[in-house]
Amino acid sequence: MNRVPFAFFALALPVALILVPEELSAQGVVSGNAFNPSISLILDGKYSYYSDDPDDLVLPGFLADEEIGPPEEGLSLGESELVMSANIDDQFYGFFTAALEDEDGDTEIELEEAWIQTLALPYGLGIKAGKFYSDIGYHNVKHPHTWDFVDAPLAYSVFLGGNYGDTGAQLRWVAPTTQFIELGGEVLRGDSFPANGAANDGAGAFTLYARTGGDIGVSQSWRFGLSLLSADAEERDSGEGDVTFDGDSDLYMVDFVWKWAENGNSKLRNLVVAAEYMHREEDGDVAIEDSGDAEYDGDQDGLYAQAVYQFRPKWRVGVRYDYLTSSNDVDGFAEPTLLDDGDDPYRFSTMLDFSHSEFSRLRLQASYLDTGATDDTQIFLQYIMSLGAHGAHKF
Repeated sequence: MNRVPFAFFALALPVALILVPEELSAQGVVSGNAFNPSISLILDGKYSYYSDDPDDLVLPGFLADEEIGPPEEGLSLGESELVMSANIDDQFYGFFTAALEDEDGDTEIELEEAWIQTLALPYGLGIKAGKFYSDIGYHNVKHPHTWDFVDAPLAYSVFLGGNYGDTGAQLRWVAPTTQFIELGGEVLRGDSFPANGAANDGAGAFTLYARTGGDIGVSQSWRFGLSLLSADAEERDSGEGDVTFDGDSDLYMVDFVWKWAENGNSKLRNLVVAAEYMHREEDGDVAIEDSGDAEYDGDQDGLYAQAVYQFRPKWRVGVRYDYLTSSNDVDGFAEPTLLDDGDDPYRFSTMLDFSHSEFSRLRLQASYLDTGATDDTQIFLQYIMSLGAHGAHKF
């Protein structure tokens, strides 16, 4: 695959750094104590009920990350996140987050993000480098403790493993216009699903995105975006290692979000409506245990739409609809496999949560999932608590 964006980044990075004028250096100072790190610990716990065995959940027609699945049945801990962030100096900002998770009685630590970002480049330019959640789409940059529901949308779980994060570099540009316009792209190592194997000498994936938005009066705002994730996969596992995929994976995304707050005051009442559509094309070879190898040409679509309404200062209610469909061409398997087209799974979820403060949240969620082969009623009780200072989140 032609990796043109890699050359673009290689040229743009040194040029942008050379162009930083001294008079702009003060723009990077956020506040008087910006160099003191903000440190927080996010605690997440839940109770989960399923009418069907969650271990039997299968979505035919989709090659998903083998580690993606619903929360454990019964009482469980979600990810506890340790977060640190601060201005490094007047030119750079740093961010770090690590997830601690209980897995079968053992504690696992995973580095989620560790990146630096420029603060004072001219002409609306910005550079980020390290390990980070990609800026594609709307939901992808959100950490689990900021989700509006207990779980990620189905399309994100299937196509991006929940969130797509990888090691690389990002270049973005914000236009100097009244209307918000942002263009960006990323060159990434390609170790994370849907990529794998760090192909192309450690540049196995790239992204491009464009978004625009603005305000409608004092009470409304909106944003619209287009994104592309192109990845190379080398021996990528799906279905608990039973399926191995080698080939190209391209994901096209369209996202839209609209926000309303009475007189611009979101603390009293507000409504957020968000929707994303994804189309994935995969082309390559698959190997299935006990079935051999075959050529695989996959086309899959997914979408979600949700609305979350804060009807009182501490109370919110939300609804979400998820839908998936697949149309795959597989040549070489005599018996049915995971790649056979499914029955267009869908899910409907409702939630109610209460936040005593910006540092605590209690949530009740009920979902109905129909995979075509099975249906499942799911009920979750969740708490999310934040200890320490925590920075603001994106739009």
